[in-house]
Amino acid sequence: MRRFLKKKTVWLTVVAVALAGSMTIHSAIAYFTTYATASGSHPISIGSKTEIVEEFDNWTKHIQIQNTGENECFVRVKVFCGSQFTVQFSGEAGAWEERDGDGYWYYNDVLPAGEMTKELLAEITIPEDLKDSFNVVVIQECTQVLYKEDGTPYADWSKIIDTTTDIGGEGE
Repeated sequence: MRRFLKKKTVWLTVVAVALAGSMTIHSAIAYFTTYATASGSHPISIGSKTEIVEEFDNWTKHIQIQNTGENECFVRVKVFCGSQFTVQFSGEAGAWEERDGDGYWYYNDVLPAGEMTKELLAEITIPEDLKDSFNVVVIQECTQVLYKEDGTPYADWSKIIDTTTDIGGEGE
């Protein structure tokens, strides 16, 4: 009987230690994934980097895009607002144009690194009886400059960067 109780005590101790260990494993994993560092790394950027520079004045958004990256790029802008509002676009002649009816306004020139586009104006007309507040959202996208064989720059807006990573090494 003593032998049976001794085995039972050992097994209960093992189970208790395993349970206690399993309760602390999550915090240990969280600690190591939060505070892990790597040395000798070098940050890289894929593609271009741009930022919206916008001001709002007298129901008009003054929109410019700044190329903050190291490479030249093409940019486009889209403005979203409620269906009860109308937006009229204007700007310097030939600088911006709407194409393909997709709602984007395309900057016609290549945007060099460190430079800013010419201004695109989005004038918002609101209903007179509007009492609620609202937002007008401006988004921008950029794509790298590609060149034809004759050296003419062009933008391919259908390209999508694959940001997934294959950690397991399968599929290579």
